[in-house]
Amino acid sequence: MKGTKDLTSQQKESNVKTFCSKNILAILGFSSIIAVIALLAVGLTQNKALPENIKYGIVLDAGSSHTSLYIYKWPAEKENDTGVVHQVEECRVKGPGISKYVQKVNEIGIYLTDCMERAREVIPRSQHQETPVYLGATAGMRLLRMESEELADRVLDVVERSLSNYPFDFQGARIITGQEEGAYGWITINYLLGKFSQKTRWFSIVPYETNNQETFGALDLGGASTQITFVPQNQTTESPDNALQFRLYGKDYNVYTHSFLCYGKDQALWQKLAKDIQQFEIQGIGNYQQCHQSVLELFNTSYCPYSQCAFNGIFLPPLQGDFGAFSAFYFVMNFLNLTSEKVSQEKVTEMMKKFCSQPWEEIKTSYAGVKEKYLSEYCFSGTYILSLLLQGYHFTADSWEHIHFIGKIQGSDAGWTLGYMLNLTNMIPAEQPLSTPLSHSTYVFLMVLFSLVLVIVAIIGLLIFHKPSYFWKDMV
Repeated sequence: MKGTKDLTSQQKESNVKTFCSKNILAILGFSSIIAVIALLAVGLTQNKALPENIKYGIVLDAGSSHTSLYIYKWPAEKENDTGVVHQVEECRVKGPGISKYVQKVNEIGIYLTDCMERAREVIPRSQHQETPVYLGATAGMRLLRMESEELADRVLDVVERSLSNYPFDFQGARIITGQEEGAYGWITINYLLGKFSQKTRWFSIVPYETNNQETFGALDLGGASTQITFVPQNQTTESPDNALQFRLYGKDYNVYTHSFLCYGKDQALWQKLAKDIQQFEIQGIGNYQQCHQSVLELFNTSYCPYSQCAFNGIFLPPLQGDFGAFSAFYFVMNFLNLTSEKVSQEKVTEMMKKFCSQPWEEIKTSYAGVKEKYLSEYCFSGTYILSLLLQGYHFTADSWEHIHFIGKIQGSDAGWTLGYMLNLTNMIPAEQPLSTPLSHSTYVFLMVLFSLVLVIVAIIGLLIFHKPSYFWKDMV
């Protein structure tokens, strides 16, 4: 009887083991299928075939002192995704700004040739006819138009005829307003810094903002004008002429902007010289304080019809957030080695005093490779920038640390041209794109997780098939 009970017990135990083995194998099989599907889904989602259809765009910045050509490219399939447009080429046209060709318009075609031919080389021939070309003229042409609209139109007509001769999709040449210049510069730096984009949490359809979603203000300084643009803390404005509204990636932005014509570094210098014209010869004496006081005379702060003004009676709300200072702000301060964020405003002023007080012969020896025309203007330009930021825009020693002098962002020049192209090609949608790719860390985590599941399933399966006794012994 005992033998029969043992046999029955063993048979029951064998049946239980068989039943459990089948269930475990079924679970392992199901887990394997799920893991494989998950791996395929994550892999296919993250590793889509790279788009072969690349698009290009060309923007010519026709400034007061020179013209620069910028070439941008982006994957055609990702036109509404942020951060995909980047600069691939910059070509500086030899010669002054186009406004200086008003009496020699027949030379404009030759003037533009080298950079346009460079664009032919950089952009694949198959893409030429699909590549839009835009020319935006800024303060130099604004001043010419104020002097004579007929002369400004003549220059633009010749520019258009010259650019139409190239095999690109020419979209026209126009004089942009100071407000547009400020707005496009603001769009450019915030686009490149990723301030308009949002990331999406894994397993969540609710987007969350990146670590610092507050936009940067934009400080632009050219030869003939300067622009300040930022999102003020108070959304109501006392001056509607200085207000702009944008809706970008599903978020509304109320922006303050103003362009001060004739307050670019070159025109400001001419203004200063005009005030000192009673002398037949202007001779620098290396006195920073005297230069500073002379520059301050350019800013009329005697009246303000608003609660707060910059200068010349122009409304300026309280400064808010960080600012990117680019174009001549960067070029001048970079030459003077004053772009480091570790250098305080007091230290910048001290270093400017030292630079301006150096004898001219010593300056020429120290910077032998720099043209004397430009070298002779750096003391004034640096002093003017300090005066504009501190007295004109009311930055303080404390808020100075929020100014970031920027030349390039991720390989693209900080300036208005990228924002101009993004706007004209509708590259920035009003609403947030519906989907975003997984972050790299999330992708790696999921791939490793599901791969481990497959490995564990395979090991357990092998144990059950080849060494069931060890498996059940461990179970017991």
